[in-house]
Amino acid sequence: MEKIKANLLWFLPTFGDSRYLGDNSTKRVVDLDYLTAIAQAAEKAGFVGTLVPTGHSTEESYIVASSLFQATSTFKFLCALRPGILSPTFAARIAATMDRLSGGRVLFNLVAGGDNADLQADGVFYDHDERYVQATEFARIWRALLRGETVNSSSNYYHIKNAKLYNLPLQEEVPLFFGGSSEPAQELSGELIDKYLSWGETPQKVKEKFDIVRQKAKKYGREDKISFGVRLHVIVRETDEEAWKQAEKLISKLDKKQIEETKKYLNSYYGVGQERLNELYKTANNKLEVYPNLWAGVGLIREGCGTTAVGSVESVKRLLKEYVDAGADTFVLSGYPHLEEAIYAGELLVPHFEQELAQENKNLRKIELNKDRIDCKIF
Repeated sequence: MEKIKANLLWFLPTFGDSRYLGDNSTKRVVDLDYLTAIAQAAEKAGFVGTLVPTGHSTEESYIVASSLFQATSTFKFLCALRPGILSPTFAARIAATMDRLSGGRVLFNLVAGGDNADLQADGVFYDHDERYVQATEFARIWRALLRGETVNSSSNYYHIKNAKLYNLPLQEEVPLFFGGSSEPAQELSGELIDKYLSWGETPQKVKEKFDIVRQKAKKYGREDKISFGVRLHVIVRETDEEAWKQAEKLISKLDKKQIEETKKYLNSYYGVGQERLNELYKTANNKLEVYPNLWAGVGLIREGCGTTAVGSVESVKRLLKEYVDAGADTFVLSGYPHLEEAIYAGELLVPHFEQELAQENKNLRKIELNKDRIDCKIF
């Protein structure tokens, strides 16, 4: 059996988890014990890592990931970088510390977009395009510091003099992920990003975006340094019938008022990626299928990632292989509830994938004592 060459990451639901979408009676308490159970189940199931989300309704990703380092052994944690909220120098120290303490098991996801109300609550009042200008400067400084460079900067966003990391990360290059469908986001990706992520549009639409970003990277001589991934939910079962039955069950307790309120919100949400998903949802058939085995049901109640690969092992493999043929080598997957669905996907789907990230990371520095930075005495 020929395996699909792609990495599979799971998701930690730090904002809540449930068996039925929109039904608070089935909402689970998200505490450290539950998150540990999900991380350990996903690692045991064969996923190479997990996305730790960010936002006002979530637990803080750095703290969550750090709390789980010792509960896992090889599992990697994809954490958020928020350019408008943290300075790039402080963010670089956080990244280096997490990388060293985890044994080189962190990845970072640059997040420049978001809901305006959430951004403004954090003191970010830049318009869309200006946020990406700031994010570009942030990423340049962050990357340079993690490479061991001394950074000086004077701009509208960052005034920095002789910044330097005295404790470098273990990884020679800490991977930087990013997702964005606008032209400024794609330009940023071409210059600075290692892994460009797209939400689960149709494989053809995803390929179009990948091709654009690849051309952007070529301008910077980085066409061989950037790679691509897709963010999706997944419901995989032994048969298509079982999977679709579970999909229908997941949204069975939604009422029309909840759906209409979400639709109104999503139609007012400013973001090219969300706008593209909104257009995709309009093409859904009577069972909310927008492409063979690609389901839009989660998008009835959730912003952002709203499409789901639904079907038997063969059906889901076929769909994911289409994304691989479009250029993807990584999938960030999730499913409700996340503990049980990690086990289903681990048993049924993971064995069909050959994952490069699962191999031992040989690109690590040795931890060395920096003798020039011993600033205290012990009495």
